Amino acid sequence: MNTQLYQTIVIEKSHRTLRRELPEIAQEYSVAGLTPIERMTRRFEWLCKEQEPMFLGDEKICFLRTTKNIPDVFTKEEWEEIRSKHYIHESGYPSNLTVDYGKILKNGLLALKDESDTYGCRSIDAILGLVERYRQAALAESRTVLAEGHAALADGRSALAHVLEQVPAYGARSFREALQCVRIINFALWLEGDYHNTLGRVDQYLYPFLKQDMEAGILTKEDALELVEEFFLSLNRDSDLYPGVQQGDNGQSLMLGGKTKDGSCGFNLLSELCLKASQELKLIDPKINIRVDKDTPDEIYTMCSELTKVGLGFPQYSNDDVVLPGLIEMGYAPEDAVEYTVAACWEFIIPGVGRDVANIAALSVPKVIDTCLHRDLPGCQCLEDFYKAVADEIRTGLDAICDNIKDLWFVPAPFLNLLMDTPKYQNFGIHNVGLSTAADSLTAIMEHVFDTKDVTAERLIAGVDSDFAKDPELLHMLRFETPKLGTNSDKADENLVWLLDTIADALEGKKNCLGGCYRAGTGSAMYYLWSAEEIGASPDGRRKGEPFAANYSISLFTRTDGPFSVLRSMTKPSLSRTINGGPLTLEFHDTIFKTPEAVAQVGQYVKQFVLMGGHQLQLNAVNADTLKQAQAHPEHYPQLIVRIWGWSAYFVELDRAYQDHVIARQEYSL
Repeated sequence: MNTQLYQTIVIEKSHRTLRRELPEIAQEYSVAGLTPIERMTRRFEWLCKEQEPMFLGDEKICFLRTTKNIPDVFTKEEWEEIRSKHYIHESGYPSNLTVDYGKILKNGLLALKDESDTYGCRSIDAILGLVERYRQAALAESRTVLAEGHAALADGRSALAHVLEQVPAYGARSFREALQCVRIINFALWLEGDYHNTLGRVDQYLYPFLKQDMEAGILTKEDALELVEEFFLSLNRDSDLYPGVQQGDNGQSLMLGGKTKDGSCGFNLLSELCLKASQELKLIDPKINIRVDKDTPDEIYTMCSELTKVGLGFPQYSNDDVVLPGLIEMGYAPEDAVEYTVAACWEFIIPGVGRDVANIAALSVPKVIDTCLHRDLPGCQCLEDFYKAVADEIRTGLDAICDNIKDLWFVPAPFLNLLMDTPKYQNFGIHNVGLSTAADSLTAIMEHVFDTKDVTAERLIAGVDSDFAKDPELLHMLRFETPKLGTNSDKADENLVWLLDTIADALEGKKNCLGGCYRAGTGSAMYYLWSAEEIGASPDGRRKGEPFAANYSISLFTRTDGPFSVLRSMTKPSLSRTINGGPLTLEFHDTIFKTPEAVAQVGQYVKQFVLMGGHQLQLNAVNADTLKQAQAHPEHYPQLIVRIWGWSAYFVELDRAYQDHVIARQEYSL
């Protein structure tokens, strides 16, 4: 590890003092009558010119943002007019995409000019102009430090200039050049405003360069690890400038392992080095994901569990045995599906050819149950009547979401467009929030109103509406004596199966405004806090103000027999039908990782999840006592990292609601 660079970027953060503020709207591109794509191109050209080449110590991989902000291309009034005519997703900028890094590494940016329009060519010229200024600055500094007697640093700057002479203008020739090229492209995408752009299958498109250098004797394994660590550090230089719901939600995710096009296992030496680098650096970026399947060797699961032990919330697992057939059934060509990676959090996307909007909307499933509870339950003669009411409301809610998304519009992104092929997939992903609350609520209604008949519909509704203030007996019965997901209860689990099948049925065959399909998912992202505020208490015994569980997880107050009962419950649905993504998320107490045997046991738990047909899994090593101490004394825990939903963050930088949710999650032992 480059300890000096780590100290500068992670501990001192002194590089942030090199930034300056830009005006909110710049005259360089904000001219009345200019088309949106002309504005975006001018802004990118201007921002490239505004960057000052800066080097941090003896770094081998450079590029640093020296401006604090990216001024908007439209005024507030212009945005209002755009929104009056179009459906705008989030900020209106492209996001949650992965470009074809392999193509860029092979050919370089100049090779793209022949197939690009004027705006793309200008974007290439702008970023290469900045690269050239970096190259010249490196040469100048090399001469200066050599005159001062610092020969090693002079050689380093000269070598850096040599790298920048090659990439990204031309194809990479070495592992170091490939890493520098990816860093510059990632930097440029953020500079254009294309947020949450992910890094894709880095161990597939970068490994040939590593293999070549090692076989030629240019790099040792230790040299390669140092380069990977420096590349990871480069991704943390500007991450505080990248937008998200909370600090850390910046989408810098990468994927390791997984099936290759010839059917072999893609896990290689670079995969191992990425796991090791993340384990040593202990940083929130990049977010590590890994693809596994029933044939994945045990030693890979153990390696991954060693990283989980660190407490970063990495890696997140995706099961090829479920995901690949699900994507193919959804209409993805097998040769494209096999290349899948994840978006900012966990949604499945295809590099290069995929323009899916994987998080375009969300359905609050507990709100569906709440509506049917109040409107339909008193008139239902049997359980089937209530199921029908819920199914109809799910269909109505999803129809309304789909009908609302018309004339989707994004800010033009000429540089991003250069790096993507003609889109083959423009599907929309729908999150389904609060699945465990909804399934447990259905189970409570089934159990008490229709099976045992020990609670009337009127009493249940009154209890929910009063937050159970006048009926503590009912609260206890619903909260602690009624079957719940995560306890391997067939009754509760069958309701989860039914809900997911009903949601998938409601979206099947629907086409979006771009001609793509709708993908149902099991994730919830930020909605698990927001949607819980839309309703009061719920029939499962959840009190008003209590949040839903994050993602595809059991309710926070459920008492289980341990993590294996959770696996049994949550792997019963046919998850290939709800393949937008959304992991089963579990917190393991950090004390279970004390011995190598215990770490291997965690790996075997993950393997069981895969063999049982789970689609995504997120394990976190936590200690609630430590978290509470950090909440009370944040100044003592600046580097404490936790997993939120599809990303990790420094705990003390989070809003209190997210801190409380992490603390409230159940800690498991094996």
